[in-house]
Amino acid sequence: MPTRTHPAAPPAPALLRARRRPSSTPAWLRGAAWSVPLALLTACSSTPLPPWQSGQGVTGTDATPAVVVRPAAPPVIDMSPPGAVVIPVAPTGLQPAPSSVTPPEALAPPPYADAVAARFPDPSVRYSTPGLQAERTSFTTNAEVHAWLSELSAMASGTGGVRAGLLPIGRSQRGEPLEALMITRSANTEPGTLAADGRPTVLLIGQQHGDEPAGSEALLIIAREASQGLLEPLLNRINVIVVPRANPDGAAAGTRTTANGIDMNRDHLLLRTPEAQALARLVRDYRPMVVVDAHEYTVAGRFLQKFGGIQRYDGLLQYATTGNLPEFVTKASEEWVRRPLVAALNRQSLSNEWYYTTSTDPEDRRVSMGGVQPDTGRNVNGLKNAVSLLLETRGVGIGRLHIQRRVHTHVTAVASVLQSTAARADDLKQLRSFVERDVSALACREDAVIEAGPTPGRRTLLMLDPQTGADRSIDVAWNSSLTLRTLKSRKRPCGYWLSSTATPAVDRLRMMGVQVMRVMEPGSLLLDTYRETARNNAPREDVRGSVADGAAGDIARVEVALTRSLIDVPEGSYYVPLGQPLGNLAVAALEPDTQNSFFANHVIDGLDALARVAGPPPASLRLEDMQP
Repeated sequence: MPTRTHPAAPPAPALLRARRRPSSTPAWLRGAAWSVPLALLTACSSTPLPPWQSGQGVTGTDATPAVVVRPAAPPVIDMSPPGAVVIPVAPTGLQPAPSSVTPPEALAPPPYADAVAARFPDPSVRYSTPGLQAERTSFTTNAEVHAWLSELSAMASGTGGVRAGLLPIGRSQRGEPLEALMITRSANTEPGTLAADGRPTVLLIGQQHGDEPAGSEALLIIAREASQGLLEPLLNRINVIVVPRANPDGAAAGTRTTANGIDMNRDHLLLRTPEAQALARLVRDYRPMVVVDAHEYTVAGRFLQKFGGIQRYDGLLQYATTGNLPEFVTKASEEWVRRPLVAALNRQSLSNEWYYTTSTDPEDRRVSMGGVQPDTGRNVNGLKNAVSLLLETRGVGIGRLHIQRRVHTHVTAVASVLQSTAARADDLKQLRSFVERDVSALACREDAVIEAGPTPGRRTLLMLDPQTGADRSIDVAWNSSLTLRTLKSRKRPCGYWLSSTATPAVDRLRMMGVQVMRVMEPGSLLLDTYRETARNNAPREDVRGSVADGAAGDIARVEVALTRSLIDVPEGSYYVPLGQPLGNLAVAALEPDTQNSFFANHVIDGLDALARVAGPPPASLRLEDMQP
């Protein structure tokens, strides 16, 4: 604990500053005009914002305005022209092998009548991976994923113009390799080389949940097409990183969680699994501007139980929705990525909606869009200032049923995202520069959202009658994540002080790319220390219910009060400045009174190891930047 010396003088009056829209409820989502706020924000930075296609707000429907493609953009690539039959060929030398892993539902009868199945015919294109062979009863094994990526890397190395490097990014809990395929036209696949060349990088992640295989199979196809096929021309404008299988242990076992029972897609802030840590380091090193997370969703199960309906949409889509998300990242996600993606799915007659789910409680009939907590890959990567998109196909609980259509939906969607990124490459770079400056400028001023919630309302969803296959219109209580309610906020500090005992927190922050500085000599800081005023031990929760957390146990939900003092801080403690591009991520991790904070989840042991820095550190305080 630092040594308290004497109370500080009252802070000076805040400087007059330009009015900003609350980050929890973006103005463009409320339909407000852009002209005046845009000019104000642009004036605060030397990096102007790129032009937008339109000033229209999000309507909350799947309506798709026309998308204008600039003449300089690469041509639109349609992965499956109507009427065409394309049978992709596996990489040379890679022979499909039978697997001993057969998910139980693969051999079970479908959970609905033939009339429902008829609503989902196979696409005109037929895809081929080891796990998509007609005689298979299981999907591509971990060994086959490794062989596929290795073969693509070797083949690309023998041709001119394309580099495809196999990146070993870690090991799973059971020792399986965690691998990414980097595909680029740069001289090599080193992060510094790619950064110098300036092309935006797109990161594609599959199968964080082991029982959601279609995304993994689709990303094997995407890896081949980007390195040597239909998508390869886009490498003139972008780099592509493919992680087909982020949870190999779960895939081998056919389970949602990792080997230790943790839902890794709720672990991107706490980083308790080696799988989530591997992705965090990959994002830190390569700094993708666009991240796509490929999943599948429950088709029958609790939806049939609660609403008497079968899920009807080929694809569910949602970008990052969490407190403190830069609003222009949200705007780019909607106008530059989601709208053209919806158009691409519609051209293939693939039905789509915003992502939604419902809790595992049979009495809870609410339906919620994806959660607003800063713990999922979608939301954490948004706080890293990336366009971060969730893609879900209808697959959980139906084994191999409709697998070609499910893969086709993922391939169509991912190809659209790659095309949109290539078309908007210059704009995305300009946007990233602006947002990083803007987030850095928030330190010591403005309010930060500590906790946010969705907006309750009602919505009509279409489901399918489980016997007739006919559309069934169902009115539901709907929690919208497109407009957030601020549940708790407080003034943003200049940074955070951490004691020398908070090394686990420091390690996680640095793994995510957050700048951390070490105090080299004893000094004084103006700190707001936390005092616990109430506590409630309870499980972590999301919109599905309790989060699968292995044996982690309950978290510490606390209420706090702040006390300001000038305090002596010792050598070896840490300073986390908020005047940095990942300042919003530091807020999510370090404000203690939230369910995802490092304190609530026992990464930081006590409130005396953490404080808010209320003023800029004095020049006399010696600080050393700790490089990642």
